[in-house]
Amino acid sequence: MSPESFAQVSNLLIPTATVIYALAMVSHAIEWAVGRAAVAKTVPAEQEAKAESLVAAGAASSVDAAAASSGSAGSVSSTGSSSSAASSERMDAASRIGLLLTWLGFVLHLGGVVTRGLAAERVPWGNMYEFSITASLAVSIVYLVFVQRYKLQWLGLGVTLIVAGVLGLASLALYTPAGPLVPALHSYWLVIHVSAAAISGGAFTVGGLISVLYLVKARAERRVLSGGTMSAAVRRLPSAEAMDGTAYKVLAFAFPLWTFGVLVAGPIWAEYAWGRYWGWDPKEVWSLVTWVVYAAYLHARATAGWRGRRAATIAIVGWFVFIFNFVGVNLIVSGLHSYAGV
Repeated sequence: MSPESFAQVSNLLIPTATVIYALAMVSHAIEWAVGRAAVAKTVPAEQEAKAESLVAAGAASSVDAAAASSGSAGSVSSTGSSSSAASSERMDAASRIGLLLTWLGFVLHLGGVVTRGLAAERVPWGNMYEFSITASLAVSIVYLVFVQRYKLQWLGLGVTLIVAGVLGLASLALYTPAGPLVPALHSYWLVIHVSAAAISGGAFTVGGLISVLYLVKARAERRVLSGGTMSAAVRRLPSAEAMDGTAYKVLAFAFPLWTFGVLVAGPIWAEYAWGRYWGWDPKEVWSLVTWVVYAAYLHARATAGWRGRRAATIAIVGWFVFIFNFVGVNLIVSGLHSYAGV
């Protein structure tokens, strides 16, 4: 096939993958909606059962009244249990469909990135469009790998929302026809630097999403301890403690990769391209800021024993700093890295 043919295939696969990811997102949204609806239906039943048990206790002198109340409560409990089981089955089905669609979207996405590289006859991350489709592919890869290892299906809604959004934005606003690299990019350090940044960025995104859901779960657990209820969708999440540990593992994996790829390989490449290792270019500054935030996260956990909400807050701040470094610096701030823009 000619480069033009590969470009056409890539231009077809990327939008198709975007649609598939969007369908996966809808499936996971249904999963969460069913979970919320399930609780909305069962809470009144729980309250009714409690009320009837109090009536039964107050009528202890009447065996018939107590038996009637017990039978009514048993009927409510049976009805609630049956409804909960049916809702759980629907949630499981929506989760499986969402994960299968994510796998399909990933295959198409991977094909789109590979054919883009074949069309350009180089690695496909020479401009903002290419880095966007590659970085979002890294998010999918990290998510699917950790799904197999840590059963992170519950993260599907956030992941598919982000990936579909990035691909849609790339296709509509950032698209650039395949072409040769800017001369400064001609180096094998391009492969090392950008691939490490993309993979670690994908891990930062997954870790940030886990941290957001950690806060949701921790709040729900506190509400339950105060006598409140927890939605079926949130109940399906792992415990807050387990989510805190998973976020730490993901970010501990990403941090040394970011350190090597961005703060070691990047300066070496800069010396090759511009004759200096470090020049306080805006991209360099914000890459360093990103590193400092995640270094603070890991240091606080290791030395000060920070866990839970404080650690999750730092992780979320780090993710927003990374997003600004990825989007804001490239598209808003002028600097030597401006070639990475549109």
